[in-house]
Amino acid sequence: MKKILLLLVAVFCVSVPVVAQPQSEQVLTVYAYDSFTGDWGPGNDIVKAFEEQTGIKVNLVGASGAVEMYTKVVYEGADCPADVVIGISDSINVDQSLFLDWQPDCMADLSVGKKGNLVPFDYGFFAFIADMEYFKDHELPTCLEDLTKPEFKDKVILIDPRTSSVGLGLLAWTVNTLGEDAAFDWWKAMKDNALTIGDSWSSSYGLFTEGEAPLVISYTTSPVYHALYEGTDRYQAIDFTNGHVKTTEYLGILKTSKNVENAKKFCEFVLTQGQEQIAVANTMFPANGSVELPEAFKAALMPSRIVEYDTDAFVEKTNEYLTRWAQTMVL
Repeated sequence: MKKILLLLVAVFCVSVPVVAQPQSEQVLTVYAYDSFTGDWGPGNDIVKAFEEQTGIKVNLVGASGAVEMYTKVVYEGADCPADVVIGISDSINVDQSLFLDWQPDCMADLSVGKKGNLVPFDYGFFAFIADMEYFKDHELPTCLEDLTKPEFKDKVILIDPRTSSVGLGLLAWTVNTLGEDAAFDWWKAMKDNALTIGDSWSSSYGLFTEGEAPLVISYTTSPVYHALYEGTDRYQAIDFTNGHVKTTEYLGILKTSKNVENAKKFCEFVLTQGQEQIAVANTMFPANGSVELPEAFKAALMPSRIVEYDTDAFVEKTNEYLTRWAQTMVL
């Protein structure tokens, strides 16, 4: 009897065809940095709107800071479950061969060009944000060098360039405005003068808004958030005489994705219908120039001087710079 049952089971297993899962029912996995996926970031709202419109399910994964996120992708290699990666800045040394060479239908509307196989979704300018409640009775710094002065001891929050794209952006800012040697002299001075060096933008900016220090490295667009959601102009970006460097954030589709068509649909959605949400919740300028920005974006400082530099040249020396940075901050 057992043999007959086993035979019937075997016949059934052979005769029943394997039905492929419809693409629309496949779950799309998206890696993004924590501030994109967090409660106040644009990620969850974009995913919800995309799922409602397309029926495609999305698994949005917060992968810490941008640098750590990219490191995670590289470490996981062919086993990486992500289809799409969002939040790779132009200061990160990226292996373009990991990503699909793809161009969205809306490319003509993007005000920033592609970087290899990566497509821009927003951009901004690095700046120090000041708590104007504190600076009602104190002088604002006017340049990077001012931050090393005794009056700013324990008044500045920086971010680690090894773990955060904002920290890496600050490293690029110092190197390309002060010069290499002077930049690392600046970091050495700030090792003692800064209150702390956080490991991510979200943790560092959180300390700032909690009142731990009146200055933090961020973007010129950061005050937009406070204007939009808190109705306050308490936090302001400072226009430094050194000038400011631009940063662009990119998204990409991994070549290892088994869900490429849905990945393209999601990226296209981010670059079109998701752009206003990114502008508002990510408080960055949208890459899509056709997007109409809210009035609150008038709170975003447009630097009087923008420092142009060769991002590719900086990226090529990133490992060298990070090694020197670590040695500077440890010794």
